[in-house]
Amino acid sequence: MSTGVIIALIVIVAAVLVVAAVLALRARGPRHGGNLKRRFGPEYERAVARHDGDTKAAERELADRVERHGSLRERPLEPAERERFEARWTAAQERFVDSPREAVEEADRLLAELAAARGFPAGGQYEEQVAALSVHHAHHVDGYRRVHRVTHARADGERDAGAGTEEMRESMVAARALFDELVRPT
Repeated sequence: MSTGVIIALIVIVAAVLVVAAVLALRARGPRHGGNLKRRFGPEYERAVARHDGDTKAAERELADRVERHGSLRERPLEPAERERFEARWTAAQERFVDSPREAVEEADRLLAELAAARGFPAGGQYEEQVAALSVHHAHHVDGYRRVHRVTHARADGERDAGAGTEEMRESMVAARALFDELVRPT
């Protein structure tokens, strides 16, 4: 074989390998870790931590959430409905000074009701509601988790689980970002 034929064969084999690699990456599609990491942001890191660093298990969980809730279409709020939610949030924030625990409890209820009004799972399905919210509002869903955790720690019988005022304040601040996204006109 001549040197020219050998070079041509090497180029052809290299081109086939490059095409195969590109096709393999495209086939992975939305389940590819980089896409999920970008889409879920802090929620991706939370899932990895919950799976003890197993990124494949975390990616399977997040891909499953996208499959279950990705097609959900948020229902827009009527202007009067939006105003009622905003008034209740303002009242909860004002109540925080005198009754922080009650204010956080109201914020938890309010986020659940607002998410349900926007079309997310409702009726006491907190875990499913948070999973759906994480698909559509991944960068702010942790605020809802924090408010919910603070609200339900004592109710679940955890000893010394009472959150301090600063922790309650921080949970309200974090939850506000999700509230703002959900109440915003679409």
